[in-house]
Amino acid sequence: MREITIGQYYPAESVIHRLDPRVKLVGTLVYIISLFLFKSFSCYFVVAAFLFTVILLSKVPLGYILRGLKTIIFLLLFMSMFNLFFTPGDVVYWKGGPFQITDAGIRNAGFMALRLILLIIGSSLMTFTTTPNQLTDGLESLLKPFKKLGLPVHEVAMMMSIALRFIPILMEETNKIMMAQMARGASFDEGNLIQKAKSLVPLLVPLFVSAFRRADDLAMAMEARCYHGGEGRTKMKPLRYQSRDYIAYVVMLLYLATVIFTGKVLYL
Repeated sequence: MREITIGQYYPAESVIHRLDPRVKLVGTLVYIISLFLFKSFSCYFVVAAFLFTVILLSKVPLGYILRGLKTIIFLLLFMSMFNLFFTPGDVVYWKGGPFQITDAGIRNAGFMALRLILLIIGSSLMTFTTTPNQLTDGLESLLKPFKKLGLPVHEVAMMMSIALRFIPILMEETNKIMMAQMARGASFDEGNLIQKAKSLVPLLVPLFVSAFRRADDLAMAMEARCYHGGEGRTKMKPLRYQSRDYIAYVVMLLYLATVIFTGKVLYL
């Protein structure tokens, strides 16, 4: 459970940490879109180079970022194997019953694995460099135009903030429950897959009870402080763009143009 880094904030003094949260939200969206703009492995060198540069500027240790990938190994293997054995293609290298390995299957499996890894690293970098409060303010500011359409912008941003805050809390609670169960003789690593799944029941039941209790305590605390949504509320630290934020927007546009141009050149 200590390997889960999603939703955690890594404090550091870097230019990425000092960027406006709206810039990082838009940048993450642009980065995710860029992952699906081309179908050549060569184009991913541009994406990987850009991502590695941002990681260096953020001063977040690369090992800390890669540690979060351990939690998606099963999903990564499942998606890769599914594409590898069930994708038809022109050249068949092996076939056995409903399973087959083709040139298209190998290519799709590689694309899915690479895209998922880059997607997790890029999106996690946003939470590593932005506090939950900053993410809430940035999301609320970006969604403000949808308020005219009746979308409860403040409530959506608040729910996102609470969800991000609960991730590390629930991970810590899970670790405490696991240690307590192991002290009573429980084992979570022995036996086959079914036995391991059954051993998680004594872990999940108290975890859900604790999560509902925390949610109820939070709701009571918000009501006791007369919270009634975002109407009439002001910001302690209002968001204002700085010169570095405009430079970041220009860099994002240059990156997106480079990705599109590289994809077209290699495609031709």
